[in-house]
Amino acid sequence: MSLFALIVALLLEQWHPLADRRYLFSLVARYATSLERQFNAGETQHGMIAWLLAVLPPVLAVWLVYALSRHTSPLLALVFNVVVLYLTMGFRQFSHYFTDIHFALKQDDLAKAREILAAWRGLSCAELDRETIVRLTIEEALVASHRNVFAVVFWFVLLPGPTGAVLYRLATFLDHRWGAVNAPELAKFGYFARRAFAALDWLPSRFTAVAFAVVGDFEDAIYCWRSQAAKWPDAALGIVLASGAGAIGVKLGMPVVEGDAVIDRPELGLGDEADTGFLDSAVGLVWRALVMWLLMLLILSVANVAN
Repeated sequence: MSLFALIVALLLEQWHPLADRRYLFSLVARYATSLERQFNAGETQHGMIAWLLAVLPPVLAVWLVYALSRHTSPLLALVFNVVVLYLTMGFRQFSHYFTDIHFALKQDDLAKAREILAAWRGLSCAELDRETIVRLTIEEALVASHRNVFAVVFWFVLLPGPTGAVLYRLATFLDHRWGAVNAPELAKFGYFARRAFAALDWLPSRFTAVAFAVVGDFEDAIYCWRSQAAKWPDAALGIVLASGAGAIGVKLGMPVVEGDAVIDRPELGLGDEADTGFLDSAVGLVWRALVMWLLMLLILSVANVAN
């Protein structure tokens, strides 16, 4: 049933994308802000309590609804799985940025590509050249596919019903909101959110990297993973990006201008400098990896039925 729910949710999103998820994020944001105001006294344990209160009630509620619906009717449980996945997972949460940047670059409209990339990253991209725009677009796409699709699928399959999908997305949101390294006032309060998300992302990041390696250039992907990933500031994303870069044979990372500062970033990947053609390669890599995951789930489902 998990495989069927995933396929239906993905097809539903492709056929009728959810136009706006902001109302969902605004509800979670208001709840997170309320907890932050009540519990943020500058101590780590207060952040842990706030995180547990933010995550456990909705996760348990989703599990309860799933258990009741499954007891009532397997079809009802399937519908509930599809609805939750439709809200929490999918390519359309980020693909419009990627598609619009790709189109702008094909039209040689660098100004438009910079504008869209800046909206996606939330950072100024006014000084970026074409190659850097392509590199950053590929990086954002690989990270977004991992966090919005592959990691969500991983936890959805691992935990009962859609509880894993909700758990991971809430952890991602709270890490972004409370665990930001550029928010010193949240350093201690957000410590648990950072550590909890890192723990939840440890296995999925490696599964995503393996998938990229299998459907791409395996030797280069594994080499980049082993030799370059640890140099990236975020270890989990370093694994995803290094494997993805090696799999499609492109150079990612490297220093980038943000505002008036040059951000020094390690080089990831092997092969050629980034150009527009590698955007198509990145899309193909992500879709092949997803198909591989679905085929693996199909094999496991068939084996389970056979037993």
